[in-house]
Amino acid sequence: MVPEYTIVAGSKVPKEVFKPEKGARPLPNSVKEMLLGSISTASATGRAAARPKLIEILCHVDRIYVRLRRELFKTRDAYKYLKLGSCPVNQGTKVHYYFLYLVKTDCGFKKESNVDDLSIRNVIHYKPSTPVIREMPFDIPLQCKYPRFFHSFKVGFYPKLQGGTVFKALQPKSSYTLTPQDASGNEIAGAKTYTLGQPMYFEAKRSTSTANADQRVYVNKCFMTASKDPNSNPKYAVIDNQGCMIDGKLTDQSKFITGDSMMVQKFSVGALIFKDSVSTSTSQQLYMHCEISVGKRTPTTSSKACNYDATTKKWKELYGDDSVCTCCKSSCSANNKASRNMISSHSWKVDLSSKDENMDFEPLMKIADGDTINLEDPNMAEHRDFLNYWEHDY
Repeated sequence: MVPEYTIVAGSKVPKEVFKPEKGARPLPNSVKEMLLGSISTASATGRAAARPKLIEILCHVDRIYVRLRRELFKTRDAYKYLKLGSCPVNQGTKVHYYFLYLVKTDCGFKKESNVDDLSIRNVIHYKPSTPVIREMPFDIPLQCKYPRFFHSFKVGFYPKLQGGTVFKALQPKSSYTLTPQDASGNEIAGAKTYTLGQPMYFEAKRSTSTANADQRVYVNKCFMTASKDPNSNPKYAVIDNQGCMIDGKLTDQSKFITGDSMMVQKFSVGALIFKDSVSTSTSQQLYMHCEISVGKRTPTTSSKACNYDATTKKWKELYGDDSVCTCCKSSCSANNKASRNMISSHSWKVDLSSKDENMDFEPLMKIADGDTINLEDPNMAEHRDFLNYWEHDY
């Protein structure tokens, strides 16, 4: 396919080949090569199509559109912490968050007039305001260049991102054990490195083998601290309210997991760090504290394992009647007669020095719909057909 036009700098093709004349003649090879490009360009396009791009931009004469894939973020409501300059996300689909703004909008667009082009710049900011974070804040400069004598656009991305790693080693300190595992259920021996937001798997059980056939292990609460002292602050609750996976309301990585035995309770938690310590240190040490109990196999409001279903916005019990999870919305009663034990883990380390190498920002477009977000921007009528501008992935 021949492009409508192309910008050629320092071309060695003599201008005489473009001189109008009668009749027809084949294009010289030098012109074909200039118009069609090299084989390496086609190969690069094939590689790009193999993986959807995480951040994309469209530059129009009077507006700039930017979209980010939701999979880039570990937090379900990440759009609340995203800004294009000073402007929030104003549209969303099941797959993407969108910034749809006219250049004249007061979003912090900066124009620069050059001899050969007009440049418009802005910056995407991601700054989570939650007490803990599963991905690092970042700023991504964006640039649209409009050549003076051509209808074209060029995208410039300059990511400034930092990822993180987690080093974790947990040892049992009571008749109950809390064991780190991999996704296949195998015990992790020694240190394990995680990235922010990656699921960490745990298995809670009573170390003694004696168990009644009508019994079941419950994890009543779990929280993380930056100190070995469970009474220290800051602290972040993952499981609370007598077995409600409250962190599951924020991320899909945190949930109770079914197993072969009810005397074993598996669960996963998205790796995180405390926000307040990010600016003062390049690493962070964390501890997990869990209260585990053994109770009747049939769950109750005081002994249960409830996951949050983001689709139905309801709480669901892992094995039993979902009605025992209704109190997860408020306060669940505690059964003081149950056998309980608090376990404090050994620490694991969060290293903020490593970079996330999975970021990819080359433009590639795909239309998506469903699960929409609309922040009631009065100017959205200007952008009602915004999805039609993006190309399909091939």
